[in-house]
Amino acid sequence: MVKNFLDKIRPHFEEGGKLKSFRSVFDGMETFLLVPNTTSRVGVSIHDAIDSKRIMSFVVIALLPALLVGMYNIGYQNYTAAGVEAGFLEMFAYGFAVTLPKIIVSYLVGLGIEFIVAQWKKEEIQEGYLVTGLIIPMIVPVGCPLWMLALAVAFSVIFAKEIFGGTGMNIFNPALVARAFLFFAYPTMMSGESVWVSTEPFLGLGNQLPDGFTMATPLGLAGSGVEVTTSMTDMFTGLMPGSIGETSVIAIAIGAAILLWTRIASWKTMLSVFVGGALVGLLFQSCDMTPLTWYEHILLGGFCFGAVFMATDPVTSARTEGGKYIYGFLIGALAIAIRVLNPGYPEGMMLAILFMNMFAPLIDYSFVQSNINKRAKRAIK
Repeated sequence: MVKNFLDKIRPHFEEGGKLKSFRSVFDGMETFLLVPNTTSRVGVSIHDAIDSKRIMSFVVIALLPALLVGMYNIGYQNYTAAGVEAGFLEMFAYGFAVTLPKIIVSYLVGLGIEFIVAQWKKEEIQEGYLVTGLIIPMIVPVGCPLWMLALAVAFSVIFAKEIFGGTGMNIFNPALVARAFLFFAYPTMMSGESVWVSTEPFLGLGNQLPDGFTMATPLGLAGSGVEVTTSMTDMFTGLMPGSIGETSVIAIAIGAAILLWTRIASWKTMLSVFVGGALVGLLFQSCDMTPLTWYEHILLGGFCFGAVFMATDPVTSARTEGGKYIYGFLIGALAIAIRVLNPGYPEGMMLAILFMNMFAPLIDYSFVQSNINKRAKRAIK
């Protein structure tokens, strides 16, 4: 039925049709709803059951556990801070009402720009923003204003993606570029103790917290030299202040299992991030340079989320098998080093991944050249 409907209206979007200006919009919706009926006919091609649409869909599914737990945590933190008793559904409904506008704004602005660029360049819509559009609201503070989020999304899509040629051509992870833009352009809205809990009632849900109410994250407390009292249970479940999707280790682990089972993410990159972070964290712990243990560094903040969903980005990460080990290890090591050596910036995962995005091509080039040299020596022998 869907195919018949699209076939019927297709002539309106083709050359000579009255809606030809929206050709890219039609192509994007058709690709999203149906399996494309065109395949490669020339050149070297690998025919497989997986395509970019399915890859992005699996990543979105893997993100859902962290997103849902994050929604509940928003309501839990609000009601707990206000001293008001509420049930599970009421807490989740409040978090859902807070998060949904951010997701809508992210997709409207990001996809709107991608549709405009695709129409201008007479190209098809790519599926890459399906994941980016969901990750961005999950890694910004709960109190991030919608206009600010829209500005960050526009900057990210234009200057971190489209300017390089679109999906698959970008050097930096677009979601992290959006967060970096907010951090450096509006630092007061991305740090401190006033941005990690929602203080506004939504649709009659939630209790209005007093003006000036603050709530620091465990990493923020540690960076200020204050003892962290967050329990291990809260660290694993995610019932603590933080970005919407970054707090629950259990939910992130479920997403990691989905990505590894579907072979979308590389276990080499993922494991290396944790190994690098653990070793450097243990080093600083043994030198009494950090109030946190090595495993608290792993469990707190955006370390797990970054290791699972952003360090493994197939576009911006290392692609050689050996290079994935080095790439992941350096991300984990740099993230902990930034946290410890720069108390003013307790969360180091964003900068670590963006920094290593720059060096991923060099790492791959080094491994490829090493293999070429080895084969050349064998050929001479």
